[in-house]
Amino acid sequence: MSRNLSLDDEVHRRSSSLRRISFSVTCLRSPHVAYLYMRLTRNLTGTGLVAQIGAVTLLAIIWASVLTNDIILFSYHPLAQSLAIFLLIESILSLQPTHTPAQKRVGQYLHGILNLLALLLLIVGITVIEYNKYLQGPGSHFHSIHGYLGVILAIVLLVQYAVGFTMWAIPSLYGGEERAKAIWKHHRASGYVVLVLLLVTVATATDTPYNHNVLGLKLWVVVVTSTLVLIGVVPRIQKQKLGLSS
Repeated sequence: MSRNLSLDDEVHRRSSSLRRISFSVTCLRSPHVAYLYMRLTRNLTGTGLVAQIGAVTLLAIIWASVLTNDIILFSYHPLAQSLAIFLLIESILSLQPTHTPAQKRVGQYLHGILNLLALLLLIVGITVIEYNKYLQGPGSHFHSIHGYLGVILAIVLLVQYAVGFTMWAIPSLYGGEERAKAIWKHHRASGYVVLVLLLVTVATATDTPYNHNVLGLKLWVVVVTSTLVLIGVVPRIQKQKLGLSS
């Protein structure tokens, strides 16, 4: 009796293993999964590789500058914001380019996930800086170009996120799906403007007391890595999707 049970258990175990293998193979053959793999690998080829080198280097230098010093409350601001910017760069690359409806759907899915993660990190970074300013007392705001740009960028990002999400989730706000799609080119174009603003804001962070006294991040390093990002991103822009002639 016990031997029969053991045999039954073994058969069940092997059947379960075969089902898992079959499921894995099916997933790998899925066109969406295949495109996702292609999308991720394509971001490491051509000018995409140039953008990746710039983005990874910028992120690594900022994190190294922060983590090699004493960690204080303020430290989480550059850590969170720099990682958010890295994810936003990846989210842009995820849609460069798409040609078929299936590619577009997978690209939009990846774009949305990366943007959501970036949003959470941006909220963390903003919360840290605001709480730090609160602890410092009145009059601690707006003492640098970086501070002014940060506020402007936060507002622009809020609008960008709101438009992007509602076009996808509530197209009726724009008079239907077709009209929402017509606005998409403006959302895409403004996304590239936001990318430039993000990189400029990082550059202005080099002229802040925290950087002068603690991090020591060099302006030329930010300029070089940011230039690499733009050199990698700009050639991949699909002009026709911005309403321009190809």
